[in-house]
Amino acid sequence: MLDAIGVDSIEALFDEIPSDLKIDRLKLPCGMGEMEISRLMRSRACQDGMPMCFAGAGAYEHHVPSAIWEIATRGEFYSAYTPYQAEASQGTLQVIYEYQSMMTALTGMAVSNASLYDGASGLAEAILMAVRSNRKAKSKRILMPETVHPVYRKVVHTLVDVLDIEIEDIPFDRKTGRLDQAVLDVAVATPFAALVIPQPNFFGVLEQVDLLTNQAHQHGGLAIGLVNPMALAILTPPGDWGEQGADIVCGEGQPLGIPLSSGGPYFGFLCCTQALVRQIPGRLVGRTTDLDGKDGFALTLQAREQHIRRDKANSNICTNQGLMVTAATIYMAMMGDTGLQQVAATSHQSLHQLLELLKPHQIEPAFSAPVFHEVALRLPVAAATVIERLAEQGIVAGYDLSRDLNDADNLLLVCVTETKTEDDLHLFTQALSDACG
Repeated sequence: MLDAIGVDSIEALFDEIPSDLKIDRLKLPCGMGEMEISRLMRSRACQDGMPMCFAGAGAYEHHVPSAIWEIATRGEFYSAYTPYQAEASQGTLQVIYEYQSMMTALTGMAVSNASLYDGASGLAEAILMAVRSNRKAKSKRILMPETVHPVYRKVVHTLVDVLDIEIEDIPFDRKTGRLDQAVLDVAVATPFAALVIPQPNFFGVLEQVDLLTNQAHQHGGLAIGLVNPMALAILTPPGDWGEQGADIVCGEGQPLGIPLSSGGPYFGFLCCTQALVRQIPGRLVGRTTDLDGKDGFALTLQAREQHIRRDKANSNICTNQGLMVTAATIYMAMMGDTGLQQVAATSHQSLHQLLELLKPHQIEPAFSAPVFHEVALRLPVAAATVIERLAEQGIVAGYDLSRDLNDADNLLLVCVTETKTEDDLHLFTQALSDACG
């Protein structure tokens, strides 16, 4: 191959890499057999331990029925690749079609794509889509509440700043934990492309989505819903927000049957109205009938350039999280609407049970607005101290909000899901009280 391309050596192919960044050789250990490598990986997995987890902050511990991944890891799903050749990919295409159908039902939107890398990049894609779509506004200005997940905000800046898209931060009310309505009232007076509406927001607080959606539309902007899909099992879907509904909906799909897995992989979802379907990035799978009248599935509405030529595509993000989507589809099918509602309602009720247990210990929510299954607690000591003390007892206490907020050293973000029993709540209450002195 070197002779064919006219290069003397392998090293010559990498001559643009500075010499100080190169290493002479990889210091790899000797190879292992199957038994040895299995033992090694099991021992490393055990290093994580099995702590009782009360942390959320964007990744949530829900019960995943064992059947989900037994089915998802079958060879037919596990090894499936890009379904360009429809006649050889009917199974994969049908799974994606079913996933899209379920996500539109959950969000109340007309269209869903086949998935994105994760929730953070999904928000960035939603913003790019909004700027492309909202030609009336003639603006690249996006209103971004500070109640959006801080990691999501960083990812958005990374992906859109080079395109001269202006992200304007809207602060939050320190009393309610919601977006500061007075600041937004001023911000919408200047043309903008879209308003991002988190539901619930990073603090677990429920925003006033009807008011915000209407306000965005009244001032010529699009409404982007950034949602927890599990919360939508009991909350109003974005398609019904306000008078017209949200225009674009995105979020992280991890709560739908994906275990925490030490940090991933997860998947993002993106839905929109029918009017914006030509602007949505990623794959769309449609259902049709063949010459014999049988159902068939195929990629639709988009040319192949959407997937292989970035200069011709809305966005080149189509190596999607197919296996995660498969698991989520199986999870939603297995749980059904009743099962999802039970999980969401139990999580919500368990959090409020925890708050009642904490009251006698003078540990209360930092914000006054209603919450779903996550809450910021105001502690009498630093949150970092409490996290460290509970870790010694095998408890992940929560997320230290001082990592992202000023003057928040004693704010601890705590999450409760359906996986926590009444005994767990009592144990956590006592441990938290002891850690606070």
